[in-house]
Amino acid sequence: MAVVIIDFDSAVLRGNPLGDPSERSIPVYLPPGYDESTARYPVVYLLAGFSGNGMSFLNDAPWEETMPERLDRLIGSGAIRPLIAVMPDCRTKLGGSQYLNSAATGGYADHIVEELVPFIDARYRTRARREQRAVVGKSSGGYGATVLAMRHPEVFGLAADHSGDKYFELCYKADIPRCLAGLAPYHHSVEEFLRGFPHPIFERGPHWFDTVNLLAMASCYSPRADQPAGFELPFDTYTGELRGDVWQRWLAHDPVELAATHAAALRSLRLYYLDCGRRDEHHLQYGARVYAARLRGLGIGHRYEEFDGGHRNVAYRYDVSLRAISEAMGD
Repeated sequence: MAVVIIDFDSAVLRGNPLGDPSERSIPVYLPPGYDESTARYPVVYLLAGFSGNGMSFLNDAPWEETMPERLDRLIGSGAIRPLIAVMPDCRTKLGGSQYLNSAATGGYADHIVEELVPFIDARYRTRARREQRAVVGKSSGGYGATVLAMRHPEVFGLAADHSGDKYFELCYKADIPRCLAGLAPYHHSVEEFLRGFPHPIFERGPHWFDTVNLLAMASCYSPRADQPAGFELPFDTYTGELRGDVWQRWLAHDPVELAATHAAALRSLRLYYLDCGRRDEHHLQYGARVYAARLRGLGIGHRYEEFDGGHRNVAYRYDVSLRAISEAMGD
């Protein structure tokens, strides 16, 4: 195993609205024997979940494998073919970009598609074809994998979405009351909440993370340049009343709504793998079921599985998706 850490200075992210750094540390996993061979390898882009980045895949934890250790085991056992794995950093000040282009955060989809993919293909011995290039992620990373595959089928020919955000009517609306409670100590003001962000740990109340999560989603789904924060929420921060016009902008990013308009792209994938836990804490199993039914109705081939678990501690599912990807890539 070899993991190279690339310090990549992104022209796309330079001068982004949140003032986040344009230079990102990006781990690249090279399979055993890479340096001794002249072979070319398929590539998997691994997208971290909300608040994570590429370096998160390297985190050493007791009784758990890092992603490079997992790949070494799968390749060494013959479960998957040797491959290169790229772990982008698309984290923002607010925790995540959803791997989208947004006027409030920056061009994170372009960063991956227009910068990273050509860079990796030029620097490493890749099989630079969509049939040999996959995008995989969990939670927000799963959402990113689905949307990047939908919108860029010329780049990614395979995708795996582990517990990705979908069916916003359930997965986000349930968080609105908690976000309201989190904003209340700040006079119900997003701007006041952000003024001291990220706040000392001892000042973070029980709804702090839920609040940050919805603000981050708003920065991705409903940017608005004339607002002090650069985005607007789809509800009134004092009454909680839903703002229908803004909510419709969120729904325009929901995979359940996007499937019909991107059906041809999804049909073109060599593999589209989806899963979720039956006890997902964010109710994403229901969105996954709605989405899988939508795919079936549209005649879009996919593989959907449910596991007995929740939203966390699900890295074991990568064994399933990576094996399926490896088998589907062909020669």
